[in-house]
Amino acid sequence: MKAAPEAQKRLLDLAELDSVIDRLAHRRRTLPELAEIDERSKQYARLATQVIEAETEAGDLAREQAKAESDVDAVRTRAERDQKRLDSGAVTSPRDLASLQSEIASLHKRQGDLEEIVLEIMERREAADARVTDLVARRDEVAAAVSAAEDRRDAALKEIDKEATEARGRRSAVSGEIPADLLKLYEKLREQYGVGAAMLRAGRCQGCKVALSIAEMNRIKAAPHDEVLRCDECRRILVRTPESGL
Repeated sequence: MKAAPEAQKRLLDLAELDSVIDRLAHRRRTLPELAEIDERSKQYARLATQVIEAETEAGDLAREQAKAESDVDAVRTRAERDQKRLDSGAVTSPRDLASLQSEIASLHKRQGDLEEIVLEIMERREAADARVTDLVARRDEVAAAVSAAEDRRDAALKEIDKEATEARGRRSAVSGEIPADLLKLYEKLREQYGVGAAMLRAGRCQGCKVALSIAEMNRIKAAPHDEVLRCDECRRILVRTPESGL
């Protein structure tokens, strides 16, 4: 294949722009904010689940406390009613009096036991409510961190996309200056090897960094200036410049 030396040198500009575009794409895929958002989103999901579980437990305890307090009120009401009956003097039979007094004593004991249960439930509920408060605060803190990371990610992506758009614009301009057959070969090699063209500098291919033999350098010296050369080692287009050492 033949191509003017200046057209071949433009391949180096194209390769540099492709390298810039590739670096920007890699940077876009590997932004630290992406990993942070992923990790914190998982953390948020775990905390959100724990909040629901803690709120459910606190709600169950609230209902359990309400029932226990209702039981206390029922026993207290019954004991007060019996005490009024006893105090009224309406019960005169010694046997009935003894029975009533025994029932009042039993109700007072039952009331005391139920009040102990209420206190125990209240302590458990207080702990459950405190856990809900703590988990909600941690969840909201993580949510704020996710939001902040998303803002940083969006700002970084905007800047990367701006640079990539500019680089692609410059690439389009450069590729328009390269003959179609040479550009086609370059694109094919770029697809195969990642880099389609490399400079020959001081007798070394800058694509694979391999130093060329004396025989190969002599062959290149003898080649016409418009001949498109390939590196024997990496098969990329080898571009000659004043720095090639020929």
